[in-house]
Amino acid sequence: MFNIETLHELNIISITFRVMLSLVFGGIIGLERSRKNRPAGFRTYMIVCLSSTLVMMTNQYININFSGSDPARLGAQVISGIGFLGAGTIIVTSRSQVKGLTTAAGLWASACLGLAIGIGFYSGAIIVSIVIFIIITLFKKLDNCLTSTNKTITVYTSFSSIEYFDKFIFYCNKLNYKILDIEITKDNSLKETAVIAIIQLESNKRIAHVETLQLLSLSEGLIHIEEL
Repeated sequence: MFNIETLHELNIISITFRVMLSLVFGGIIGLERSRKNRPAGFRTYMIVCLSSTLVMMTNQYININFSGSDPARLGAQVISGIGFLGAGTIIVTSRSQVKGLTTAAGLWASACLGLAIGIGFYSGAIIVSIVIFIIITLFKKLDNCLTSTNKTITVYTSFSSIEYFDKFIFYCNKLNYKILDIEITKDNSLKETAVIAIIQLESNKRIAHVETLQLLSLSEGLIHIEEL
């Protein structure tokens, strides 16, 4: 007769249940990343979660059949080893943007979920997977709401000449924006030598970043501007 203890033991029923649970939870987290066309998506998360589950089931098997084994040893290696995969999803773009941090964190979390499922800690895995899904979906809107009106903004700009860049700096000062940091490069691949500048600005009051970009775009000689 089936009972809940069967799922905590290592048998065909519990193995099947853990495998299916890891596929579902890994897939749920990866689905959001796939929709955003991230390097690691639906299938990657499922494989990571499923593999971690297998590691912990192997750990449990070794602990049952071989005396003196450490039931947490293989799991600890997964926690540290998943870093290589997460690091591969983090990139720094030519515009000094760091991308892939959420994907890397999601992969690590997916591995942790797999470990929990693999050892039979179902309640913890279920609760955490729900919370993680909420964080990467609903909390993104909250994050955007909190950061879209703060006093500091970093913009990527391009100008047709250094003279127009100087005028832009003067224009920012005129609008009461304080220059916190400037990184200037040149793009010689263009027909006209363009000045590329990544500028961090600070306002003396909170203002929507959309309005800030609209104001800054009025500067003479500005070819392109966008928020980083």
